[in-house]
Amino acid sequence: MKYQQEYMAIYDDFKANSKFFQAIGNETRQGILLFLIQSGEKGARVSEITDNAHLSRPAVSHHLNVLKEAGIIHCRPEGTSHYYYISIRQHLPHLYKLNKDVGAFLKEYYKDDPEELSTFEKMGIPLD
Repeated sequence: MKYQQEYMAIYDDFKANSKFFQAIGNETRQGILLFLIQSGEKGARVSEITDNAHLSRPAVSHHLNVLKEAGIIHCRPEGTSHYYYISIRQHLPHLYKLNKDVGAFLKEYYKDDPEELSTFEKMGIPLD
């Protein structure tokens, strides 16, 4: 099968990122992540997240646990408060590899179509 090696590399990359993709695939969790990004390095307490998300505290705790299990956020205790913050450091190498493997596939797939390849370059997406 043509491109089998490229397909398998992308398949492996998706498997390595599956928990990450599942966790960010929920609209409510996306909203929580956007709020945490806006909160900066300090992060936000559950009560702040609850107020922003307009959800019950148990619902927010559930979503935070999913994000924590996926390694996207961490919790830092400060006195009696707990601050949640973004930390996708463990995922960055896997996401980068997925990006590179998709780029290699596209470069190979469109190697005989310079016009299509230039479309990626115009979008600022180098396929090196």
